[in-house]
Amino acid sequence: MGNNLSLSSPPSPASSSHHSRAAGPMLLPVRRPHVAPSRAASPRHVSSSLGPRSRQVDRALRGSTVARASPAATEAAAAGLGRRAVLGMALAVSLSAPAYCRAPPPSSALTEENLLFLEAWRAVDRAYYDKSFNGQSWFRYRERALRDDPMNTRQETYAAIKKMLATLDDPFTRLLEPEKFKSLRSGTQGALTGVGLSIGYPLALKGSPAGLSVMSAAPGGPAEKAGIVSGDVILAIDDTSAQDMDIYDAADRLQGPEGSSIDLTILSGADTRHVVLKRERYTLNPVRSRMCEIPGSEDSSKIGYIKLTTFNQNAAGSVKEAIKKLRENNVKAFVLDLRNNSGGLFPEGIEIAKIWMDKGVIVYICDSRGVRDIYEADGASTIAASEPLVVLVNKGTASASEILAGALKDNKRAVVYGEPTYGKGKIQSVFALSDGSGLAVTVARYETPAHTDIDKVGVTPDRPLPASFPTDEDGFCSCLRDPASCNLNAARLFARS
Repeated sequence: MGNNLSLSSPPSPASSSHHSRAAGPMLLPVRRPHVAPSRAASPRHVSSSLGPRSRQVDRALRGSTVARASPAATEAAAAGLGRRAVLGMALAVSLSAPAYCRAPPPSSALTEENLLFLEAWRAVDRAYYDKSFNGQSWFRYRERALRDDPMNTRQETYAAIKKMLATLDDPFTRLLEPEKFKSLRSGTQGALTGVGLSIGYPLALKGSPAGLSVMSAAPGGPAEKAGIVSGDVILAIDDTSAQDMDIYDAADRLQGPEGSSIDLTILSGADTRHVVLKRERYTLNPVRSRMCEIPGSEDSSKIGYIKLTTFNQNAAGSVKEAIKKLRENNVKAFVLDLRNNSGGLFPEGIEIAKIWMDKGVIVYICDSRGVRDIYEADGASTIAASEPLVVLVNKGTASASEILAGALKDNKRAVVYGEPTYGKGKIQSVFALSDGSGLAVTVARYETPAHTDIDKVGVTPDRPLPASFPTDEDGFCSCLRDPASCNLNAARLFARS
């Protein structure tokens, strides 16, 4: 799925990225709450996990009101789940309870189920990016829930937690029961069993179909082999309507035992069809690369094509390796293809930006009061800051992919081709709870270096791509050899004007 989860992003998001996963959260790495004896465990506050190159913004700046986020809240669910679940560092601001709030019952009066509920409550209290909690008193909600909601069994406690999270009206802040949490973590590490789909919530446009949108199909996976492409809509999974289905529920349904089958009802354009897919287990290699040449020119015509399909834990290292191998073939320019990449781990997106940039802001991290953190390139991780660079994007580019594309565009490090991207502008962090479940929490929204809030809007490319432009490395090289076949001016590919 495609949200930006940070498994915290590994929470990223939705998204934004695993296959057979929700397009969703950009993910920060998973955080494990500290458990104190005889007390409800509370997640530790985690500062930026990317080291000193991210600086904390002064308190005065935190109160600024730059580029407020859009009120619409239809994002894909990353990581590569995609609106992929992306989980990254927990960008949590720890707030103490006001002195006038009534204290909760003494720990001796709380059951094990109450303590688990309080773990979840405290994770949201400390990390959630909107400190109005959707216009409610978060402390009073805690008191009412402990008093009124049944929590005698684990399922009742999960129901109470889900009821609490529903009051935030945020589809990306959600409970991940133990099996789903385990599946999410394995997806960000690259091992998956499913049909190879990254899914998300459709944008809330008038007349848009009800269901779940396909962000991308994994190359060579069952869904791609069946002809399912970005932009298709899943109307039903095994005869269960997807109209009101949560993307994480959908991702759970899409995964299953290797060799088992699943029946999908797919809307492709105006055509509806039924597709039966067999689940496969595979390891995601996030990068494919190839050296291409423009005929009739000198050594400077050698171009390195890099296709980045997801931001899992191997992504940054794989991009570096691809660059090194392509340089062995004396390439003088690069094309970075982010089309149908629905996101994944937030830290990997930052590290890949640093590969291409020796200086400049990569992204601003914001909460409801304004800018909170700035991530910048300082040259320490840079290996390809000078060669001409083109970035390819489309409507399936989401979450961590949008951070990367926005950073390269706004810093004028690359020329961006394609169509407006998905518009996944929030980051989730996942907290591990003491019973093996997890809690994905929206911890921040982000702005590009030009202070563009891309949520529900996307990154606008510098230039469009021809409709006939190929989507794979072989097709790209063929296009360079015969530009007329894909309506491309190869000689002007890297030109800014």
